[in-house]
Amino acid sequence: MNHETLLLICIALIALAMCTQAIVLLAIFVGIGKAAKSIKQDVGEIKSSVLPVLGTTRDLFTRLAPKVESTVTDVAELAKTFRAQAADVEVSVGQLLTDVRKQTTRVDSMLTGALDALDKASAYVVKTVGKPVRQLSGIMASLKAFVEAMGGPSRSGNSHHRTEEVADDRDLFV
Repeated sequence: MNHETLLLICIALIALAMCTQAIVLLAIFVGIGKAAKSIKQDVGEIKSSVLPVLGTTRDLFTRLAPKVESTVTDVAELAKTFRAQAADVEVSVGQLLTDVRKQTTRVDSMLTGALDALDKASAYVVKTVGKPVRQLSGIMASLKAFVEAMGGPSRSGNSHHRTEEVADDRDLFV
């Protein structure tokens, strides 16, 4: 094989490789073209379905934005009002508790005074009524002893017992 045949074979192989490369590149170009068309179609479908939703959403936000701002403003004012009313209630409850404490102290002093007066009255009644009752009891015991000593009916036949009763009765006379 001579030099020219080798050169011709190399050129043929290079031409074959370039043709193969051209075919592969053409196949890649055709595949990319089909993919681009498919992506373009998908994007068009997505665009056609998403754009109305975006338009509706934009319109919704446009309509709702003033209402949301108004609602937020109203809620802020309501919170201020609640804080003011809570402060008023706190002050009122504080005053009410102070008044309840004062009234409780007043009622306690009134009840203490009434119970002290009742205690003094009961002591007076015991002193006033108790002393004459004890004296009357002593007089009755002495009369009983006198009647028994004079020979009145005795409870038992034992005279020794009667003597002890008479001795005990004398201690009761005031």
